[in-house]
Amino acid sequence: MEKLVITAVMPTYGRKDVVFERGEGNYLYATDGRRYLDFTSGIAVNALGHCHPALVKALTEQGQKLWHTSNLFRIGNGEKLAKRLTEVSFADTMFFCNSGAEAIEGGIKLIRKYQFMNGQPKRYKIICFQAAFHGRLLNALAATGNEKYLEGFGPPAPGYKHAPLNNTNVVRDMVDDETAGILVEPIQGEGGIRATTTQFLKDLRAICDEFGLLLFYDEIHTGFGRTGKMWGYDWSGVKPDVAAIAKGMGGGFPIGAFMATEKAAVGMVPGTHGSTYGGNPLATGVANAVLDELLKPGFIDAVREKGEYLKGQLEGLVKKHPKVYVEQRGMGFLQGIQCTPAVPAGDMVNRLQSLGMLVPPAGENVVRIFPALIADKAAIDEGIDILSKAAQSFEAAKAAE
Repeated sequence: MEKLVITAVMPTYGRKDVVFERGEGNYLYATDGRRYLDFTSGIAVNALGHCHPALVKALTEQGQKLWHTSNLFRIGNGEKLAKRLTEVSFADTMFFCNSGAEAIEGGIKLIRKYQFMNGQPKRYKIICFQAAFHGRLLNALAATGNEKYLEGFGPPAPGYKHAPLNNTNVVRDMVDDETAGILVEPIQGEGGIRATTTQFLKDLRAICDEFGLLLFYDEIHTGFGRTGKMWGYDWSGVKPDVAAIAKGMGGGFPIGAFMATEKAAVGMVPGTHGSTYGGNPLATGVANAVLDELLKPGFIDAVREKGEYLKGQLEGLVKKHPKVYVEQRGMGFLQGIQCTPAVPAGDMVNRLQSLGMLVPPAGENVVRIFPALIADKAAIDEGIDILSKAAQSFEAAKAAE
């Protein structure tokens, strides 16, 4: 293994050699003055783009009043946010934390405590899915199941089994008297924008109901309008018992939550879970401002409409550049384009950056396309034009060989 040169910032990321000093809407500006079209959106985090006036106002106003008090006291902004989110979701209650991985961990605890409270203390196992990604904490890593991420950190936390996505028979065969729940992403993000089918989610719901399990959705990527509906599960209509949310929730301010039905949360009583920072006045104040924008009449409908336009344009690129692009994937502003084996996704990401566009890679040689939810057709067209130019450059290089 190559030895890395240690730096003041621990070198756990292969960071691009660019520093951004400001952002505005769909664009980031580097210290050298260059402007980039940002279709990474902080990996689906910057729902309202950069420096949205409503978020700047909320952050500034709340920052001048109160930042943090701890959860030893009631937090008005948090209570308001929780009430609003329960009104637009399946959930009756939620716990605020700081990240998606924390939300996953909390949801796992809730599921195990639910089984304990219902006289099934031996039920602790969670059925997960191949190519999933649930975060970098130890239980989240075990739920993810990726050997590359687990290497060197000791034995994986026990209690996680992995089935192929969209294969009901394998899932049913995995259920035993120690199974507590099923954890699934409506659309796998890191795994390559791989979507569950509606029938598969219906089957998972039926399995959970039959065997007394809890259905747990990882909505970290798919929540808050990114797919063109408020939640990823809204496309199927199949409601979970538990869900983890984060990313777009704070528009870039760190906040997450796990939420649940009243029935599922029966064991989450005082002393069962905690977070020093989770849901503090500053974080929940900003998240309420994000929700104000998302819930404006027509906002998420417009994301869905623009997402259909983006999908059509990506499909057009596949037809136009078949030696570079294989397939469009996803919906809304959670989309990707799979590259041919001759064009590694990492190389495509670098080429796009050189042309002034920022995107992240994913599994199965996919480049993710994550515009901010405020992106208009002009921004989409700009991105499509850059994707086409990148493809042309790879085609030209191949022809010159």
